[in-house]
Amino acid sequence: MKTICICGGGSLGHVMAAVLGSHDEVKINILTGHPKAWAGSVSAIDSNGKNYIAEISKISSKASDVIPESDIILLCLPGYLIRETLLKIRPYAQGKPVGSVVSSTGFFQNAGEILGANAILFGFQRVPFIARVREYGRTADLLGYKKELFMAIENIEDSFIELWSTWLGTPVHKLNNKWEAILSNSNPLLHTSRLYSLWHDRETEHSPQPILFYEQWDDASSELYVAMDDEFQQLCQCYNAHIPNVLTYYESSNPKELTQKLTSIAAFKGILAPMKHDEEGWVPDFTSRYFTEDFPYGLQLIKDLAHINKLSTPAIDMVLEWGMGHINQ
Repeated sequence: MKTICICGGGSLGHVMAAVLGSHDEVKINILTGHPKAWAGSVSAIDSNGKNYIAEISKISSKASDVIPESDIILLCLPGYLIRETLLKIRPYAQGKPVGSVVSSTGFFQNAGEILGANAILFGFQRVPFIARVREYGRTADLLGYKKELFMAIENIEDSFIELWSTWLGTPVHKLNNKWEAILSNSNPLLHTSRLYSLWHDRETEHSPQPILFYEQWDDASSELYVAMDDEFQQLCQCYNAHIPNVLTYYESSNPKELTQKLTSIAAFKGILAPMKHDEEGWVPDFTSRYFTEDFPYGLQLIKDLAHINKLSTPAIDMVLEWGMGHINQ
């Protein structure tokens, strides 16, 4: 029996708790800022109607209540909460594997500093699922699976990865190094290129209805995404990080085909662009995590590393300056 503590109560926290805890050999603890909002069990329902259900062993906002008895600690958190949470769990996490459901927002850098050079660390390259909360603390929707997953590990045997393959029902492969998890051309480029294309020249215009983030994706967004990824690939070479470019990943040969691919992915159906409604219609919501997460904790990291390595990144610079200008207002 393994006890896994899920740190964070967002969409991925709900789904990871339900999927992992659906196995008889896994117990689930939850560390969350809203423990009273959680029921004693959580479920995640996929698009085929499969329902994963997990009983929650302990739920608390105090690390001392849930970390000491946990065997594995998994952070399902936005970038701005990673450092704070690592400091919170540090007194109780020594000798335990500590990981993150996504590693592109500073997990390995912060964990190495806070938990020490001998810390047992693991981190996924991309999130295992597309997830949305249905009823907080109770149910979530599992909107899409990945065909395979990739994980970076430090100070732990490869057999640890095999556990995750079993628990997630998806092959999990070991990455060559942590940089292949730290550096990501997923959300930090995918989201930011789309946001810039949508609104950089019409930020105050109102839309009569919400915009579909992927189903209305256009060639301008694809062209910018590819341009940013070209710059990103130069950075990957500096760290011996072998990360497929976006055209390869999405099985496309040019930006137009990329547009066709992104607009047709079933798991992306119905996902809205981050917007809010006022008396005149729909406008961008600059407080959304698409902005507050992917610019300062995703794209900024890429830019900082590019600067250290003296790389020219004009497309990334353009998008980053625009996005940071809005979230810093």
